Amino acid sequence: MNIVCVDDDPNLRALLEMVLVEDAGFDVRTCASGEEAVSACVAAPPDLVLLDMMMPGMDGLETLAALRAAPQTARVPVMFMTGKAEARDIEIYRFAGAIGVLAKPFDLPALPGVLRAALRNLNA
Repeated sequence: MNIVCVDDDPNLRALLEMVLVEDAGFDVRTCASGEEAVSACVAAPPDLVLLDMMMPGMDGLETLAALRAAPQTARVPVMFMTGKAEARDIEIYRFAGAIGVLAKPFDLPALPGVLRAALRNLNA
């Protein structure tokens, strides 16, 4: 599975990469901003984007909108990672096109299974 992880926190990017690459064997690219993520995803569309909601510059919703606007990434599944995960927030993220929401802090060791299940449910 090819995943792009987008978060402005370098420590979280490193943890995500460690868990998803070393523990689960996924191919992972990390991006520090929405702008960087859009460029990377358009150049080589991933199987899934893990996207932070609150970032400087383009926030998660703006990044998702840019991904949906590009033909190369219009159908790439996106899952938000956010500390802002109240029911109303989740409704907004799903309405925008996210396939799911991971509330921060989330269980890193369980993450590969969560991602596999989310993609399996999309393809069911």
